[in-house]
Amino acid sequence: MRHLTRQQLTELLSAPIFHTIGQAADSLGTECYVVGGFVRDLFLERPSKDIDVVCVGSGIELAREVSKRLGRGTHLSVFRNFGTAQVKGKGLEVEFVGARRESYSHDSRKPIVEDGTLEDDQQRRDFTINAMAVCLNAERFGELVDPFDGIWDLEDRIIATPLDPDVTFSDDPLRMMRAIRFATQLNFEIESETFEALHRNRERIRIISAERIADELQKIMASDAPARGWELMFQCGLLDIIFPELAALQGVETRNGRAHKDNFWHTLEVLTNIVNVELRMKNEELQTPANVESDSHSSFGGEADILHSSFLWLRWAALLHDIGKPRSKRWDPVQGWTFHNHNYLGEKMVPQIFRRLKLPLDERMKYVEKLVGLHMRPIAIADDEVTDSAVRRLLFEAGDDIDDLMLMCEADITSKNEQRKQRFLDNFQLVRQKLVDLEERDRIRNFQPPVTGDEIMERYGLAPSRPVGVLKEAVKDAILDGIIPNDHDAALAFVDNKAQGMGLTIMKS
Repeated sequence: MRHLTRQQLTELLSAPIFHTIGQAADSLGTECYVVGGFVRDLFLERPSKDIDVVCVGSGIELAREVSKRLGRGTHLSVFRNFGTAQVKGKGLEVEFVGARRESYSHDSRKPIVEDGTLEDDQQRRDFTINAMAVCLNAERFGELVDPFDGIWDLEDRIIATPLDPDVTFSDDPLRMMRAIRFATQLNFEIESETFEALHRNRERIRIISAERIADELQKIMASDAPARGWELMFQCGLLDIIFPELAALQGVETRNGRAHKDNFWHTLEVLTNIVNVELRMKNEELQTPANVESDSHSSFGGEADILHSSFLWLRWAALLHDIGKPRSKRWDPVQGWTFHNHNYLGEKMVPQIFRRLKLPLDERMKYVEKLVGLHMRPIAIADDEVTDSAVRRLLFEAGDDIDDLMLMCEADITSKNEQRKQRFLDNFQLVRQKLVDLEERDRIRNFQPPVTGDEIMERYGLAPSRPVGVLKEAVKDAILDGIIPNDHDAALAFVDNKAQGMGLTIMKS
């Protein structure tokens, strides 16, 4: 964080838009300030595109005046019910609102809103670091207004509320999720009294829509340290309410002196390992000659890029990979604790979880389902002899997601026994090499059996029926087991031989 004088703030706000807003406010005889996250990020030296402006008066009237001054190429949107307006265009997006005070009823997060002073408006903000304002009027341009010492909380890297945190969180319980999100994104600590209020008010989160919670969860998952967000949710009790299946992973049970690992903390370790792999890949990409020469942006980018990339869903797959363990946990006198088929149980749980959390029910969910269902396969192969047949089947089932699956499975090796861990990682390298070799030779990834169902029906005079399916499956298995090559003539000869054993004869042409 940097300390900024009024002169430095004035220089940082030298873009024409800020002077245009100030001049418009002066012409209307109203005070106006840039507030919230934009001001916070000036001090943190973080890029910020969202500009929020508050004026002591009508935000809509100020927005109209600003839009008029900016002229063609800008678009004004007015939200009269909320008393807000937005000006977009020329690479800008500015939100305008009049200063207001708010009061809440216990059963709703929708406030009763009245006109207020700047101080009233700053009091209603969620955290001290988001309550700072910088004046845009010509006479006081660049002056910081910080009644709750947000600048010192930035210095100390603390999340705290401007007023009593119990009131802040009870009024708008979504602020509890925002506290955890900001602590995660900024790597800040939540001030102790504020954290205790999170715990006391956790049940209030039930009045918040799943969509609003999902938005915060996605931002946490897109951060550089998403595991910390889940840890904070667990510690304050929000996780039990928002995501009980994940909370159920926590704990260790011991019987006859034999204990299993704590699957919650293991899961967070796997999630962290995945993020570290992403960061390593990002650094390697940035260091390639092409990127050095062109100074191009890496495809891995920051949080905004992660939100719209496949890596976000790989993170979700890592978070959910063991979600079926509580339901599959059994005690066996010989083996000890077992979690047989937890991957298949977890795969079936994914759609239920995505539906409840309001996550997308499309190919992104299916991707997470697939990785959760398959995540034990590479581990089982690596723990045994790496056979061509097993690797072919893995490649066939994983298809284009095989590389992500291998990344997740390597991240899943969290054993503290370094010798065992290294053995798995070495065997994974063998699996990876076989994947490359077999794909190059047999073209298994996303393959379709070279003899189609239509061809089988026409050749043997069959209608759609069980024998057609049996023959198609037999061809697929024969190719995956290496009995025949992935070739039409070899497959057709295999089908003829199999069909003869089933009493089928080739139709004469």
